[in-house]
Amino acid sequence: MVALSRFNPFQKDHAQEAAVSGNDARADFIGNGDLSYAVEHGGNGSGPSYQEASGAPVEKDSPFGYGVGPITIVFLNISMMIGTGVYSTPAAVLGGVGSVGLALFYWVIGFLFTASSLAVYIEFTSYYPNRSGSEVVYLEQAYPRPRYLFPTTFALFYTVLSFSSSNCIVLANYLFQINGHAPTDWQLKGVAIASFTVVTLFIAFNTRFSYLLSNAVGIVKLLTLIFVSITGLVVLGGHTRVKNPTASFRNPFSGTSDQPYGLTFALVMIYFSYGGYNNAFNVVNEVKNPVRNLKIYSFVSLLVVATLYILANIAYIAAVPLDELKASKQIAASLFFEKVFGSSGAVKGLNLLIALSAFGNLVSSNIGLSRLTRESGRQGVLPFPRFWASTRPFGTPLGPYAVRFGLTVLMILAPPAGDAFNFIVSLQIYPYNIFNFFLAVGIYLVRWHRKKADLPRASFKAWDVAVVFNILVNLYLIVMPWYPPAAGRNGGNFTFWYGSATAAGCGIVVLCGIYYYVWIYGIPYLQGARTRQKILKLEGGANTHRLVRVPLSELEEWDRTHDPLGRLISGVTAVDSKSSDDGEWQGVTSVTHEVKV
Repeated sequence: MVALSRFNPFQKDHAQEAAVSGNDARADFIGNGDLSYAVEHGGNGSGPSYQEASGAPVEKDSPFGYGVGPITIVFLNISMMIGTGVYSTPAAVLGGVGSVGLALFYWVIGFLFTASSLAVYIEFTSYYPNRSGSEVVYLEQAYPRPRYLFPTTFALFYTVLSFSSSNCIVLANYLFQINGHAPTDWQLKGVAIASFTVVTLFIAFNTRFSYLLSNAVGIVKLLTLIFVSITGLVVLGGHTRVKNPTASFRNPFSGTSDQPYGLTFALVMIYFSYGGYNNAFNVVNEVKNPVRNLKIYSFVSLLVVATLYILANIAYIAAVPLDELKASKQIAASLFFEKVFGSSGAVKGLNLLIALSAFGNLVSSNIGLSRLTRESGRQGVLPFPRFWASTRPFGTPLGPYAVRFGLTVLMILAPPAGDAFNFIVSLQIYPYNIFNFFLAVGIYLVRWHRKKADLPRASFKAWDVAVVFNILVNLYLIVMPWYPPAAGRNGGNFTFWYGSATAAGCGIVVLCGIYYYVWIYGIPYLQGARTRQKILKLEGGANTHRLVRVPLSELEEWDRTHDPLGRLISGVTAVDSKSSDDGEWQGVTSVTHEVKV
């Protein structure tokens, strides 16, 4: 019998298969047709949760500790939102919608859409308050059948697209702006890779230091955006070298575009700029009293950022002529500084602050998204589960950090430099819109399943109008990118076919689905086996699911001697010449308890 990850060089003999007594197994599950809900307890003071047993096991003691408090929640979100978006995308938004009035209205719509998404995340957190990983967990639990479909598809999709190359490119652009140098393509790529290398080294060796660094840089980022916003108000008051600062506001809706392609692309850029509002949800199991704290401080961070975004856009429009702003691509803020302060040393210093902001975005995003990547691996649907789940030797997720680093470097080097930013943003966001659509719809499925199983009500319930609004916006973002631009198939935001990123994103999702059917059903069927899960306990409180293939002749025996989570029932002795971590299944010699669900 061959396990899913038999030839796994990362598995060690000291990993152990979890066991549970028969009596405990009966008490720890609630049955609902073909679904079994495990009663799980975490160490973050959140109380018991009820999750479908096919999901990754709860880590009762977080291997990363519980050091995420209100301040860290605020700056995990703020540091990821205030990165490169507000300094780089306003030009693309303005170019897409055509007018100042609609551009500013889009930033308000972005706030409302993001707030509705935030409500969805908070409700999911109230159901699963002891699981980090946000979307990984929520999709896993909203769609438990077909078993492992959403966990496998999302885990593979996210792992393939878990790179930060767009932000690295913008960071490199601003570093070159500091000394006024126009870089070649390869100079830009080289600085982008060097920047991400520094980020990875800073956060890979100590979890507490990574949070302190995120908070410190977050404060600088917040103060920088506040400075931009206040300067914009001073410009509007006519107290700077900018002449006629109110000219662009006199006919705010003049030139409004009626082209669906541009309007949709502008909304995608808005969504990208607000990305990070949910970063703290990736570390839920490290937060004490997570539902209350995330509900309050995530909304505070979103409200602060949305207000500053609108003020910053007003500042750009007041100081920079519209035609020049639309042509600025990824350096809108740099143009703003030049118009207000001239070509002085102050401009270089302000560009340095924005570069630091981009650097902080990379720090905070990699902290949160490494947990999401780790949770994808802990579901057991990716090869080498120990590689993803282990926190050795520094108490940090080195495996996810390494994967993100490798993919980011690849995606910096692969696309043409001129198109890299817009293409990569679209490539990453489009599949997310698909999964976010299913995520919002999944709220209703979770409510229905829990009501059917007579489980306790959640401590937070999102307004239906917010959930429906979220569903509709995500549906719009799924459909409209296929609408061609007025300039023809090559007249979009790339120098090649306008739908390249959209098609590539869909292709990746389809390939992930094919992988699921081949890995979970196809290969086991050819081997005369079926896929089952078991729990492996690792060092430092970490644990993970691991999928194994059980021959049909031994399937009944497996199901009788393992509980729904995959734990070996106490009193059952497995005959296994290798360590239990090897993943082999060779039968049992005795059974003293059976699971009854």
